[in-house]
Amino acid sequence: MSNDIPAAVQRALDAIDQLDADAFVAAFHTDGYVDDWGRKFQGPDRIRSWSDAEFIGKKVTFAATSVATAGNPITLLTQVGGDGFNGPSHFTFDVQDDRLASMTITA
Repeated sequence: MSNDIPAAVQRALDAIDQLDADAFVAAFHTDGYVDDWGRKFQGPDRIRSWSDAEFIGKKVTFAATSVATAGNPITLLTQVGGDGFNGPSHFTFDVQDDRLASMTITA
C-alpha cells in the first residue's frame, strides 16, 4: 500500500489480511462502529459478532486495493473475496486519535 494510508487503517488492513479478528476489533475505539451497507454494528462485541459471521469469519480477502479518496476519512476501493460477499466495494475509514472511529462499506 502507500504512505497515504493512516497507521490505524493499515493495522486494520493487516488484521484483515491475516484473518486476525482480535487485531481487527482492537483497531477500533471502544465506541467505534462498522456500517455494512446501512447496518450499523457499534462497540467491540457487536463488531466482533459481525466480523465472525460476515467478514473475517468468512475468510474475507482484499485484492487490487487502491485509495479512492485520500484524507480523513479515507476511502479505499477493493475487490472483496472469500466465502461471503464477493465483488468491488468502497471502505471508508474515519480515524480519530490513531484508532478507527468507523468503517463504512458501500458499493
